[in-house]
Amino acid sequence: MEITSAAAASNNPTAVKTLGKEDFLRLFTTQLRYQNPINPMDSTEFTSQLAQFSSLEQLFNIGSQLKDLLLYQNSLQNTLTANLIGKEIKYEGDSVYLKDTATINYTLTSPASKVKITITDSGGKTVKEIELNNQAEGAQSYQWDGRDSSGNKMPEGEYKIKVEAFDSSGNPVETSTLSSGIVTGMTFENNLTYLIINDSTKIQLSQVREIKNATT
Repeated sequence: MEITSAAAASNNPTAVKTLGKEDFLRLFTTQLRYQNPINPMDSTEFTSQLAQFSSLEQLFNIGSQLKDLLLYQNSLQNTLTANLIGKEIKYEGDSVYLKDTATINYTLTSPASKVKITITDSGGKTVKEIELNNQAEGAQSYQWDGRDSSGNKMPEGEYKIKVEAFDSSGNPVETSTLSSGIVTGMTFENNLTYLIINDSTKIQLSQVREIKNATT
């Protein structure tokens, strides 16, 4: 419930000042003090104003309790998130981290006759193109040996991936890609918790799709 100040509104028609419960109680007691003893306040109106004050106080208490609950939830979430450090996760993304080899994860919404995977480096240069045939609907993966199209071993680091798929009639098949990596840290920004993957990539918790113990 909001009570506006008439004086503030007259000085600035566009301004609306919200009074707190202390202001409401002060106005209420002042009204009682200066009421006409010959014609006292109507009992119905008196009861209505008391009900308004009670509702206002409850709203303030609920707001305070929700704030405390949010602080507790954030604290609990941060504690649980810390347990993810050292875990291997899959998350929504279009990159893969190469360390000797790398697993490229993707999903097909329907069977595909042809699948093309394009890998590019940090500068946008195409490192390798991979063509696969006859893949079923659902989750798929490809193990990249870390070599480019000429057979050269690529350095450790993050690479972008793009997956394109087509059915037997040549129509595109919708795809989505998943990145994977080791959780190496966490950070807090604007009341949000982020995971740090492989000391380089920052993601939100909502992007995580799978968590498992890291393989040695």
